[in-house]
Amino acid sequence: MIAYDLTCANGHSFEGWFEDRKAFLSQKRRGLISCPVCDDTDIAQLPSRFAIRASQAAVVNDGNPSPEKLWERIGKQLGDFVEQNFDNVGCNFAREALKIHYGVSEPRNIRGVSTETEEKVLKQEGVQFFKVPLPPPPDSDS
Repeated sequence: MIAYDLTCANGHSFEGWFEDRKAFLSQKRRGLISCPVCDDTDIAQLPSRFAIRASQAAVVNDGNPSPEKLWERIGKQLGDFVEQNFDNVGCNFAREALKIHYGVSEPRNIRGVSTETEEKVLKQEGVQFFKVPLPPPPDSDS
């Protein structure tokens, strides 16, 4: 499977998954790919916004990155991105998410923790969120 970042003629961006490039081109030519927002079939492929750069330490003898090192690097990059681009609201995640959802607070990226009960309330209220398991921070004793 291969994932492509796509856009329609109206500027809506979305992701499409295909068996291979040939399948993507065939479906595009036949007008089978449509925008999930406006149903437009004039679709173009966007340059990928995500790339993985492996350090020399993550490369094994045959030149291919070690899967463990790649996953470790991806996890670190994800954690760094969330740390740098999301306000940490701690245990107030559900409360802040609801304030943003109802326009009481300015929209912004937030991160924090919530209970299962709070997550059920968020879903019932139509608040979109997703959970990203992040590794615990390194011990400060080390």
